[in-house]
Amino acid sequence: MRPNILLIMTDQQRGDCLSIEGHPVLLTPNMDSIAAQGVRFDKCYSTCPVCIPARRSLLSGQYPETHGIAGYYQEAEWEPSIALPSVLKNVGYHTYLVGRDMHQYPQKKRYGYDHTVTYPEYCEWLNSRLSHITCEPSGHYYASGVMHNDRTARPWPHDESLHYTNWTVNEAQRFLQNRDPSCPYFLTVSFLAPHPPLIPPAFYMERYIRTGVPDPVIGEWAKAPAAGGKGNPPDSADISLSGEELLSCRAAYFGLINHIDDQLSRLLRNVEADNTIVIFTSDHGEMLGDHYLFRKSVPYEPSVRVPLLISMPKRYGIKRGKVISKPVSLEDIMPTILELAGVEIPDTVEGSSLLPLMREENVSWRSFVHIEHGEGTVNFQPHHTLTDGNEKYIWFVWSGEEQFFDLRKDPRECRNVIDSEYYKDAAAGWRKILIEKLKHRPEGFTDGEKLISGMPYPAYIGRNQ
Repeated sequence: MRPNILLIMTDQQRGDCLSIEGHPVLLTPNMDSIAAQGVRFDKCYSTCPVCIPARRSLLSGQYPETHGIAGYYQEAEWEPSIALPSVLKNVGYHTYLVGRDMHQYPQKKRYGYDHTVTYPEYCEWLNSRLSHITCEPSGHYYASGVMHNDRTARPWPHDESLHYTNWTVNEAQRFLQNRDPSCPYFLTVSFLAPHPPLIPPAFYMERYIRTGVPDPVIGEWAKAPAAGGKGNPPDSADISLSGEELLSCRAAYFGLINHIDDQLSRLLRNVEADNTIVIFTSDHGEMLGDHYLFRKSVPYEPSVRVPLLISMPKRYGIKRGKVISKPVSLEDIMPTILELAGVEIPDTVEGSSLLPLMREENVSWRSFVHIEHGEGTVNFQPHHTLTDGNEKYIWFVWSGEEQFFDLRKDPRECRNVIDSEYYKDAAAGWRKILIEKLKHRPEGFTDGEKLISGMPYPAYIGRNQ
């Protein structure tokens, strides 16, 4: 009997934004329960920390170098037969996507999902509800003026039941009630939050204004924006949060996550625990003012590390509450799902199944994760980054600047020790690994002996299979 599979995905949720990780104020009891009933991977990384490539990596099991997208580039189709929903559909799964789309291109191309119910359907539903209740001409999700990359925040202006997060769970429940019971299902529940707009229902924003929020982490190496960021547009990637702006921005972000968590309670109560695998993750994180930065794409932990929680039926024999600190990535989710479901893993998949790690089998595992980001829509330098979760080496492509962080002693990346004599050999070792990793790339990042800075690095590598 093949298991049902519930893949829950938030957008832009930091890896440290779980109360089970010891967050000082954030409440996530339902997310925590998935971890407590299964396994938590506390060193899971997004190999290209921006929406489109991250989601393509998850759905294909391929690294950005292979699927061709290393930044925010939408207009590239890819072979649908290798996508996770297609593989599961071909062995009899009822496949369904609700909520935020997976950045498919074209948008309505389903890549193996039998049906998708996403943002256009939500807007139509919201408009109809608001027109009926208030005769407002538009219920557009962004009608408050707080936009999709803004640091500005305010409470959701309508009844909580009309929020995109509530609607997403409603549609997931509708599927569970109406699905084909003769076959297993693969249900992807994709939330837009906590990605901006930072508009949680009022209760959730007020909760974190009341409890207070932790201050941003500012590294010794970080540079404050000119004039403290005053005059920068609301979606600027450079930010110096303080006062009301700091409190509102961070309270709204935490509130959006807490709101999702409460809604997950409604969803998880309808799941058959004895035959359902539940996976919770996110596509990338959010800097949230740390190191004077906002949004994602940069190589720092708040941007690149994401939650990964997996629970499964008892028959798999996995020890509950286990925490695994091996370096893993979103590419590992597809082969893990397929192995758990007893489905052959296609040769196109580059990630590795996490099942041997969860079973505590004596298997070799990768020693690091390669993270990259090319030219993007924000003023961040392209970079290549290597990390094993204990150390991190960063090379900025255009300037050639390097950074090195000892995450064991400095998990918040406050001290760049690239010039430290103590870390000289470690940094040289990582640099050598990166040279080897990049020597076959078409961009010309290395001649095989040294890294070459200043090379063009387009978001679309153009190496689609």
